Amino acid sequence: METARLVWSRLPHSEEGELDGVELLSNTSNRNGVDSLDYEVIENYAYREEQAQRGKLYVGYNVGVKWFFALLIGIGTGLAAVFINISVENFAGWKFSLTFNIIQKSYVAGFLIYILINLALVFSSVYIITQFAPAAAGSGIPEIKGYLNGIDIPGILLFRTLIGKIFGSIGSVGGGLALGKEGPLVHIGACIASLLGQGGSTKYHLSSRWLQGFKSERDRRDLVTCGCAAGVAAAFRAPVGGVLFALEEVTSWWRSQLMWRVFFTSAIVAVVVRAAMGWCKSGNCGHFGSGGFIIWDISDGQEDYSFEELLPMAVIGIIGGLLGALFNQLTIYITRWRRNYLHKKGNRVKIYEACLISVITSVISFGLPLLRKCSPCPDSDPDSEIECPRAPGMYGNYVNFYCSKDKEYNDLATIFFNTQDDAIRNLFSAKTIHEFSAQSLLTFLVMFYTLAVVTFGTAVPAGQFVPGIMIGSTYGRLVGIFTVNHYKKLNIEEGTYALLGAASFLGGSMRMTVSLCVIMVEITNNLKLLPLIMLVLLISKVCILLVYSIWIDVLQNVLTLFPSQAVGDAFNEGLYEEQARLRGIPLLESRPKYEMRKMTAREACGNQKVLSLPRVVKVADVVSILRSNKHNGFPVIDHTRNGETLVIGLMLRSHLLVLLQSKIDFQHSPLPCDPRGRSQAIRHNFSEFAKPVSSKGISINDIHLSSDDLEMYIDLAPFLNPSPYIVPEDMSLTKVYNIFRQLGLRHIFVVPRASRVIGVITRKDLLIEEEIEDSAITELQSTSVRGQRHEKRLLVRNADAERPLLSGILVQDTDHTLS
Repeated sequence: METARLVWSRLPHSEEGELDGVELLSNTSNRNGVDSLDYEVIENYAYREEQAQRGKLYVGYNVGVKWFFALLIGIGTGLAAVFINISVENFAGWKFSLTFNIIQKSYVAGFLIYILINLALVFSSVYIITQFAPAAAGSGIPEIKGYLNGIDIPGILLFRTLIGKIFGSIGSVGGGLALGKEGPLVHIGACIASLLGQGGSTKYHLSSRWLQGFKSERDRRDLVTCGCAAGVAAAFRAPVGGVLFALEEVTSWWRSQLMWRVFFTSAIVAVVVRAAMGWCKSGNCGHFGSGGFIIWDISDGQEDYSFEELLPMAVIGIIGGLLGALFNQLTIYITRWRRNYLHKKGNRVKIYEACLISVITSVISFGLPLLRKCSPCPDSDPDSEIECPRAPGMYGNYVNFYCSKDKEYNDLATIFFNTQDDAIRNLFSAKTIHEFSAQSLLTFLVMFYTLAVVTFGTAVPAGQFVPGIMIGSTYGRLVGIFTVNHYKKLNIEEGTYALLGAASFLGGSMRMTVSLCVIMVEITNNLKLLPLIMLVLLISKVCILLVYSIWIDVLQNVLTLFPSQAVGDAFNEGLYEEQARLRGIPLLESRPKYEMRKMTAREACGNQKVLSLPRVVKVADVVSILRSNKHNGFPVIDHTRNGETLVIGLMLRSHLLVLLQSKIDFQHSPLPCDPRGRSQAIRHNFSEFAKPVSSKGISINDIHLSSDDLEMYIDLAPFLNPSPYIVPEDMSLTKVYNIFRQLGLRHIFVVPRASRVIGVITRKDLLIEEEIEDSAITELQSTSVRGQRHEKRLLVRNADAERPLLSGILVQDTDHTLS
């Protein structure tokens, strides 16, 4: 065989540390790059010897520590959610109370005070983000989704990001912007989990060696998954919804053991939040009272529905699909404009933008209710606890705002001049038929929809759950008004239609189904509405698919001169997927692209060459290779006694840097040593090779070597990955993609077709159990090509067996191949 077939194809460009043309909106510089994470366990000789020294007691201790960390994540995320909600409710309650007291004397003075308070809160939020924690901008869910997909984005899990997310969310939500705090809570939970996993923050001297139990990126991934579920459970008081959200939306790999820990974490969050709310009900939390957390009990609402109502409910699903897709597309356009023009001018422009949007939001929320005439209070229901009117900023319906009489209320102020949580309670409320007029609801829908589109993408922590619920419940209540007027004899609640509208818009925008359905049921405490929620979610999903198919057919007829890629780019995906794409996060989606069916692994590798390392390499050669390129993986080759060249494994760049920095593995002789017999294999603790979380780790520029060191040698055999994953070069890229993503890999070896087969492993070979005498009962049929029956054991290749030659390598952090 020619020597050219013994070397690797050159790694794709994005493996070299940068993604061309990508700018992270978290203000992370492009030159830092976006690398992949090594979720695969490197079972080299150093790892195996370390594991051999640990007995069953350590395994039990490790499992116990994981459960203990799950407990700490639940407690920490629950306390963070309580702190954010109490702070937001107190700031908002104090703001509305002060404004309401001032407008009793002068509406102009109250208007100015209202604008200034909102402006101060928003300014504090945007200042924290731009000057202290730029990675805390936005919801953070796209970044966490990228991390769990295997992408290392610098700065997203740091301690300052956690602090910026908490206090930035308080300022942006308390300042009345059309944003929510629920999306940032997912990011907060992930940050808490990551910081606990690494023992705290060493930069701010808040670390503990006792907590530094998880060094591998695989364990950190599991902790971050628990944190994501805890964030959703804390935001919505929906523990089951949090587990399903983590499974459906953010994670790329899932195991049954992980599910139990995630469920335990969400349950702990629910207990902490419930205990805090019980403590606050006694008046210990100021303006918090019974509000703050997203839970709208409509168990006393509509208990049944008739066949005639299915049509208006289907209409709600269609509206949600259309408005949700339109919302995603508009945010894409505005985000691109911000990235290409506005935000390139520096942080000062970001501050000006957020403050301007704050002023516009305050003017709209205060000014529009002044233009609306007040309505007389309805006749009081003796069974209802709802009073009319109520002061703005307090929990309840029928807000008296700019009304000349005492027994009047302003329906537009009831949803505008309130916190978003209280406004949603008003829209969801039962036994309040004709509280809102169609004109007021339509006005609020248009204005709030516009504000939500414009506000999303500013340099503040921003969630889209609550704005989506606000938008959906508004048009849902509109449909409910028309339904009540048309079916006058039916027992119809407008609040039920508001709930269905909220579910339809979130489904049309975020494209979630199962987790969203469970979350909506948990926050409304009404299981009877489950079939209706499922109906509108399915209809909104089908509506999007139909619109996309029609839109593509139209484009294919009109844009006949354009390539098919132009047609494919005409429609958008879910909100988080689109935001991840705009931030330059190369996600590997759950399904491969259609074009991959016609490609092979060899074609994806290309014809470029890569550098390979000998088993015993000179230190000067290693330094030269690391300085001349930014590859993150190098094939290692060795020569047999017959003179043949074999690839013996893969050496990671991060491991090479650790070896160069420690210098304890340097040797004078260029001859290899037996890895099992040499003492150097156990000189390193395997945790030394782990890269710090959300950090670039060691750089070649940080290592200083003398001239004598450069003349030394390193035997790479104990530290390389001796069993990398291998695929034949003619395997379809679709199949490679599925293997790559399901196993969470970073590299795959592409080899020519093997010359011979030494065995076939079947299910029978993987059942490592004690032999049973009655083999006729236990034996499974095997398709093995071996000539005789073997015992139930794993097949491994002999040391002198011929290793297939390699044709290339596929890596995760690239958008030229798998992504």
